Amino acid sequence: MRFRAIYLDKPGHDGGTAQVRDVEDDAIPLRGGGTVALDVAFSTVNYKDALAITGRSPVVRRFPMVPGIDLAGTVLAGESAGWRAGDQVVATGWGLGEEHWGGLAERARTKADWLVRKPASMTLYDTMAIGTAGFTAALCLMAFEAQGVQPGDGEVLVTGATGGVGSIAVMLLSSSGYRVVAATGKPEAEAYLRRLGAHGVIDRASLGAPGKPLQKERWAAAVDTAGSHTLANICASTRSNGVVAACGLAQGLDFPGTVAPFILRGITLVGINSVMVPIDKREEAWRRMERLLDRDRLRALSREIGLSDALEAAPRLLAGEVTGRLVVNTRL
Repeated sequence: MRFRAIYLDKPGHDGGTAQVRDVEDDAIPLRGGGTVALDVAFSTVNYKDALAITGRSPVVRRFPMVPGIDLAGTVLAGESAGWRAGDQVVATGWGLGEEHWGGLAERARTKADWLVRKPASMTLYDTMAIGTAGFTAALCLMAFEAQGVQPGDGEVLVTGATGGVGSIAVMLLSSSGYRVVAATGKPEAEAYLRRLGAHGVIDRASLGAPGKPLQKERWAAAVDTAGSHTLANICASTRSNGVVAACGLAQGLDFPGTVAPFILRGITLVGINSVMVPIDKREEAWRRMERLLDRDRLRALSREIGLSDALEAAPRLLAGEVTGRLVVNTRL
């Protein structure tokens, strides 16, 4: 059986090797006991997917590759007792689209223990409007709670607020009772961010340049998708015993900060890695999102595209020209 997929056949640059093509079902590399065949309904275009499609960073570990770190679909056949044909499931991370063929295709095969059952009140589309971006945001919220940050403790900052992680972080945190301030480089997006639940909006430029090792205390907690000087400035302006969740590197991999906020204010810097999260924590995050996320707002921040559209969208996403989430309908 043949199916359509975005196919990367060798390392390249600027999308030179990415194309939508027909692939034989038996070409999917992952097979054997404990694997599950899936009919993929929806996937997404995340930052990492855009890097893979354009070839601008070596995120793909082996070729040929089908990108797509997220997928949602229906079990076709399982070689594991945990799943039955017809079960609707979600997978994010686990090396999909990097080491294993991912979700930007009509068919996929994963290990059985990579799958999470679709939340009952969500559609498959809803789960991909969330995807890795929303899952990461939920992990940030859970990190705040684990460190004892309460909604009444003060303002919570979200950087990259119009992106996938940022948009859903604003929704989750505001729905949990936190007073959210969104940082963005898009002043025209203020109304959008306030609709998601932001109490205030600031210019990301106020955080992006080199700053003092210690600054006026403002943030009770922060979700940072930027890294570099932005992350250093956030740490320097976080209140005593506050928490910063670092989950992105849009500005850079570097961290040009000092130990001052850590030893003089006792702040906590938590790294968020959504790829290899244990299944019990994944299930808890999805339960949390099912309860907290407003479906109408979730759908309003997402846009449905097809496989070919994903090729065109990838460089725009890297350029910061995409607001919200791109949900890929694999049949379009």
